[in-house]
Amino acid sequence: MSFSITEPNKSTKLFAGFLVVTYAVVTIIPLLWIIATGFKSPADSIAYPPVVVFEPTLEGYVNLFTDRTRATEDMLEAAGPPQTWYDEIARKRGTIISGPSRYGERFLNSVIIGFGSTFLCMVLGTAAAYAFSRFRVPLKDDLLFFILSTRMMPPIAVAIPIFLMFRNLGLNDTHLGMILLYTAVNLSLSVWLLKGFIDEIPIEYEEAALIDGYTRFQAFYKVVLPQAATGIASTAIFCLIFAWNEYAFAVLLTSGTAQTAPPFIPNIIGVNGKDWPAVAAGATIFLVPVMVFTVLLRKHLLRGITFGAVRK
Repeated sequence: MSFSITEPNKSTKLFAGFLVVTYAVVTIIPLLWIIATGFKSPADSIAYPPVVVFEPTLEGYVNLFTDRTRATEDMLEAAGPPQTWYDEIARKRGTIISGPSRYGERFLNSVIIGFGSTFLCMVLGTAAAYAFSRFRVPLKDDLLFFILSTRMMPPIAVAIPIFLMFRNLGLNDTHLGMILLYTAVNLSLSVWLLKGFIDEIPIEYEEAALIDGYTRFQAFYKVVLPQAATGIASTAIFCLIFAWNEYAFAVLLTSGTAQTAPPFIPNIIGVNGKDWPAVAAGATIFLVPVMVFTVLLRKHLLRGITFGAVRK
């Protein structure tokens, strides 16, 4: 029995295109709304019905990066005229900028911890995946299931033991502690994903390299790694997204020195209560590194998702 693949007709293509466009629009609306809210005034951000057409302002970003104090008319007069554009924005709300906020520090912590744990996870995950794929490891299936089982527990189930352990080891509220924790959590994902990619690389390539005089490490470095670059890139994206957005461990284990942006953004308080434009501005800036990282590796991501789906 033979089967023939027919080209979809025009109406089918139009319907499929309509579904894709509709899905894209629906999913991007919340993102666009957050970005727009960052340029609204506090009054417009909580207006009902919601304000779609508004006069943009940078007040949310000024409030995000500065600390302000309520000032009386006498204090405003004593302070003199505003020296910068952001001073002028603050004066319009009857406040004086008292100094920079801590958002920049929290954002930098997210960069250090997120990318640091992702790099460490890729190094350890690639080595472990290669070992499981190429060598006869005793109890391999049991070990792989144990590694996967670490992802089955919700963070809150192990949060208290980890907190006590970190406190005894002096890792509470430290960059090293958070990098090690996120690496341990993401390692199961990286091992399982990367093992699938390495399994797809013909072992004959390495055997040929070994015959040519390469050591096992040289064959791994010069033959396997280039072939597995697609898998490593796509796995790195998933690991970074988890470490970048993680909230539960960051709330429990950090409070000052190593606190990341996710637990800091919801607590942004303005002089009159919750400052939603500043919250939206912080969320918008927080999205940028992951979006840039994903865009730079998008080709690898698309290839990685479909890698191995069709075999010759």
